[in-house]
Amino acid sequence: MDRDETQPGESLILDLAQLSAADLAAVGGKAANLGELVRAGFDVPSGFCITTEAYRRAVHGTVVEDGTMTDASAARAAVMAAPFPAEVESAVRAAYSRLGTGSVAVRSSATAEDLPGASFAGQQDTYLGVTGIHDTLSAVQRCWASLWTDRAVAYRRAHDVDGAGVALAVVVQTMVDAESAGVLFTADPVTGRRRQAVLDAARGLGESVVSGSVDPDHFVIDTATGRILDRRRGSGDVVSVTDAQVLALASLGDRVERAFDAPQDIEWAMDGDGKLWLTQSRPITTLFPVPVRDAPKAPDEIRAFFCISLAQGLHRPITPMGIAAFRVIGAGFLDLIGRRPARIADGPGGLAVGGDRLFVDATPIVRSAAGRAIFPRALDVMEARSAVVLRGLFEDPRFAVVPGSRRRFLRAFLHAAARIRAPFVVTQALAEPRAAQRRVRRLEAEVRAFDAPSGTIADRVDGVVDLIFRAMPYAPRSLPGAAAGFAMLGLAQRLLGPAILPGDIQAVLRSAPDNVTTQMDLDLWELAVHARADADSAVALETRSARELADDFRDGVLPPVLQHAMTAFLDRYGHRAVAEIDLGMPRWADDPAHLFGVLSGYLRLGPDADTPAQHFAEGAAEATAMIDTLYRRARQHRRIRARVARGCLRRARALVGMREAPKHLVILALRTARETMLGIGRELAATGALADAQDVFFLDFEETKRVAAGHDLRTVIHERRARYDTELERRHVPRVLLSDGTEPEAVGTAATVAEGALRGTPASAGTVTGIARVILDPVGAELQPGEILIAPSTDPGWTPLFLTAGGLVMEMGGANSHGAVVAREYGIPAVVGVARATELISTGDEVTVDGAAGVVSR
Repeated sequence: MDRDETQPGESLILDLAQLSAADLAAVGGKAANLGELVRAGFDVPSGFCITTEAYRRAVHGTVVEDGTMTDASAARAAVMAAPFPAEVESAVRAAYSRLGTGSVAVRSSATAEDLPGASFAGQQDTYLGVTGIHDTLSAVQRCWASLWTDRAVAYRRAHDVDGAGVALAVVVQTMVDAESAGVLFTADPVTGRRRQAVLDAARGLGESVVSGSVDPDHFVIDTATGRILDRRRGSGDVVSVTDAQVLALASLGDRVERAFDAPQDIEWAMDGDGKLWLTQSRPITTLFPVPVRDAPKAPDEIRAFFCISLAQGLHRPITPMGIAAFRVIGAGFLDLIGRRPARIADGPGGLAVGGDRLFVDATPIVRSAAGRAIFPRALDVMEARSAVVLRGLFEDPRFAVVPGSRRRFLRAFLHAAARIRAPFVVTQALAEPRAAQRRVRRLEAEVRAFDAPSGTIADRVDGVVDLIFRAMPYAPRSLPGAAAGFAMLGLAQRLLGPAILPGDIQAVLRSAPDNVTTQMDLDLWELAVHARADADSAVALETRSARELADDFRDGVLPPVLQHAMTAFLDRYGHRAVAEIDLGMPRWADDPAHLFGVLSGYLRLGPDADTPAQHFAEGAAEATAMIDTLYRRARQHRRIRARVARGCLRRARALVGMREAPKHLVILALRTARETMLGIGRELAATGALADAQDVFFLDFEETKRVAAGHDLRTVIHERRARYDTELERRHVPRVLLSDGTEPEAVGTAATVAEGALRGTPASAGTVTGIARVILDPVGAELQPGEILIAPSTDPGWTPLFLTAGGLVMEMGGANSHGAVVAREYGIPAVVGVARATELISTGDEVTVDGAAGVVSR
């Protein structure tokens, strides 16, 4: 079938065999993917695509033409009322006649569909078994209108898709006389494990599986070995596929994944002769990318990656320059333990990047006896859930302890301890905590005195790398004081034993002194107090927006009291910021709008409200009282041990506040590094080498020098910015991820279900407890934020309820049904295939949904 060129570049009809990803804007995601399947040699039912140009002609002159219509009902009515363009009808008739007799499937294919960030699965309509040209034309117009269903509009709004750029193409294909059909995921969509296919199948058309209207036969297949790992019989009288057919489907899916170089969500159908047809394939958008190590690993060697980003409280992606800075910090750490890399900018080979987040290959830690003993205990204090996940790997034989690992760790530890004089500093801190505090302040003064690099752009870039590398040892040099405090805390816990009740230790640690972050908050409160006492400053904070206040501050026109107070605060804390571990993120000194917003909020507190200073003082008093309480409890049994424990707790309180010092010193050094790189960005933007000064943070250090030397990397920067913006929308980042894609935290357990609990199929990982609301029909239903939706099944019409649901439980469907797919995209814990859920659970019940284990507890 030739391209129908009504005008250059404005085809109305295209044969599926002609299409590729390059035609996305004209044919939408579904049609483009089908074309790629045909080009790759896979069996796809013959058909044609009615392009987006046809849609635009159909809606020309209507209220939806510009794509900005917000009234979904009026938009649908307008599309249905518009006359079918004569030239489009003629082209469709001709293409339809070339397909021959028989029924067809008419499927929507939107331009905002099957995209990297969101699949938009099922948001537009599909009509199966359509017979005759009259019904086909009607189905096409209804597909056009489905671009404006309530669910589609809500979905686009939730994913921040600009309606002005959205159009709809329509795919018309011959129907497969399906004996069985279903959905195949080439990677486990719940656990993330690659090369582990998940198959849902049912007799007849696959739409019943996708929509969740049947309970399908369910299979899990290891595609590497060709073994069926798990099977669950559905609600049908006869199993829909044989084991041989299951393995053939898994093999077919493996070939599709290799062709597209990404795990795929595949819809398939098998005719009466046993021939397999592909009716759709799209990327699995919910899988987190497997981190890529800076140094390669053995091909079949399993690795465990720990997310540094999350451990630092950072969910958002990190800029390329921020990642480059982390590599230099990592090189500084290796130098500290006597393993300095050949090139500082390359950093440790164990660093890895996935989803623009930073991971470290934790395999050597997990396989080390010393690592197992120390690292999870450190995480118990910093990020307890990560410690639980890592300890779960200890039972996996693939992560068995390597002989000799204890000696290697000991050598590295002793080398680092000697470099930072840890024995002396710890002893000094225990004897005189104020000496440790003075040490931290001296280290801070030294970092603040670092000179900014000078010279050519290449010289300054090298200077930044050297600055970050030299600054890194300052963090561990400030650590022994806090480490001594935590050691004292651990000793006190052992001495006190059963005298400690839950929550007591947390009380002891409240309002610990010499915490730079706490002090920063108190100083900001004091700034607000000074501003409130000055009439002009108070009026400014109450009447102007945070952005206006920041602009006035930059121009130096704020009321003098407020201007002076903010200047003094930024002199002390201007290097801090939201997501401050990323060198590419603006500091408060760059843009203090956030601070002015906080100050305005402080001033809205009533005069009798508790202040941060009061909370801090109360916390300190509570901590002192708790130490005395623990002493009194313990001395009833062992007076000497109680007295020693009390001394340990007092030392702990005096020292643990310095735990924030290491990060603070690193961030302080990054301030000078960022200022230098931003200056370089301005120079390169002035010459046209960069489009914007901030683009420099989407390069690494070596690339910045290349741009200065005349290389054009603007296309690379554009692609990285686009990926970064997409990653900003990601809802879930794993704490630990294995190199085969498995997220250990999402792997269901085989534990016995507690009495009264209901078991189903895991559909979307996570655990949530909330109030159940049983809904049998979404029309007119209300779901309060956080409530658990209990439904017989769901289709796209239920989507608006997903925006407020805390969790999902369905009676029907499998892990690949529409409800499960959307639940994963929204990050909603979900369990499907729970028999009689709407009968056994009542509205108002408190339920816990464990989406990884497939269990609903009441």
